[in-house]
Amino acid sequence: MRDKNNVIQIGVAEVDITPDYPIRLSGYGSRRTESDGIIQRIWAKALAIGGDTEDPVVLVTVENCGLPDELTEEVSRRIKEKTGISRAHFVACFSHTHSAPCLTNAAPFIFSMDIPPEHQVKIDRYTRQLTDWMEGVALAALANREPSQLTWSIGELGFAKNRRTEGGPVDHSLPCMQVRGTDGTLRAVWASYACHCTTLAGTDNHICGDWAGFAQEAIQEALPGVTALITIGCGADANPESRMMPMPDGEEEVFSTRLAYAKAHGAALSQEIQQMIQRDAKPIPSVPTGAFERVNLPFDTLPTREEWEARVAAGGHDAYHAQKHLERLQSGEAIQTELSYPVQAWRFGDELAVVFLASEVVVDYSLRLKRELDAERLWVGAYANAFPGYIPSERVLAEGGYEGGGAMLYFGPPTRFAPGVEQLVIDTVHRLLPDGF
Repeated sequence: MRDKNNVIQIGVAEVDITPDYPIRLSGYGSRRTESDGIIQRIWAKALAIGGDTEDPVVLVTVENCGLPDELTEEVSRRIKEKTGISRAHFVACFSHTHSAPCLTNAAPFIFSMDIPPEHQVKIDRYTRQLTDWMEGVALAALANREPSQLTWSIGELGFAKNRRTEGGPVDHSLPCMQVRGTDGTLRAVWASYACHCTTLAGTDNHICGDWAGFAQEAIQEALPGVTALITIGCGADANPESRMMPMPDGEEEVFSTRLAYAKAHGAALSQEIQQMIQRDAKPIPSVPTGAFERVNLPFDTLPTREEWEARVAAGGHDAYHAQKHLERLQSGEAIQTELSYPVQAWRFGDELAVVFLASEVVVDYSLRLKRELDAERLWVGAYANAFPGYIPSERVLAEGGYEGGGAMLYFGPPTRFAPGVEQLVIDTVHRLLPDGF
């Protein structure tokens, strides 16, 4: 018999966000033409938890490479204006599929060249549409709330592999929240895994949700009537293992092989979820309390004008980045010296704390937080709220490489982060959670 005392008003909604026109896709700088078609439709989904008198929370998940900070803030502002829901109680997460439309001001230097105006018009159009869709799906979830019960559990998945170091650290945990009606009928599942959504390569130019999209599809096919939401953990330095496997010869053969792997990874996640919902799960009897804080992460010593000029003269992959900063200097703009980084947490009573870290966060953060806090009551997520670049740990920052600072060329900041950013982020998480965790 189900415990009738643990009843919470919960709503779920989804909206198709697939554009009906060709548009540039984000994720790979070498892919500079507009999309060739659609492999799989993409979605925004929302989960609203709590009645109007309980200060509800809303999670919106989006199948996109990355949401600009200002887009998330705009959606939150609209939701607050119409419902009163505070910024701390609204979160937007993105799946980081590299096969979804570009958004205005998301990784703006990714192509190492200016985007043609006729392409930018469509990117701006889609960004406006997505903002409206995110607002609409959040309001729809709030509108269809009904008495439900909430549980959660942690499973395990094995296809993520450290892409920097053979045998390097990964986080294979698969936290999952289950929403059931008061009669026990499963209504929704929300799961998170720490791995890049890059099974498909930049040689393909079709819209697709990658493994996360196929996971949602597989769950919903296996469990009719269930809405599946997938978010991403601290997997900035993890790729699907198939991404590092030998590929056959021929472009079509490579594409079909990668697509098969994406479906297989999605099926593996779905199978684990199906097994998890048959096992005992921990009840969540309360609506969460949200906390939100921005912390300023400093950049390392800025290049001089002369250094940027030399990079432009030398050409190569960093010339465009240098040229854009020279243009800012010439127009009298100040060069960014630090990043305003959003950190968010939802605390479900004493049962569970969910941490939302912005952008591409390496695995060291989740592993460290699980050591310092109660791992059995902790869910660490990334790819939330904003997409300013890679967030390296001290280890990765010292090692350098792409995640350690090289990727900044594609996001817009002037240089890599200064030492100490890891501790700033970790300290912020500790401030947002009570000592009991």
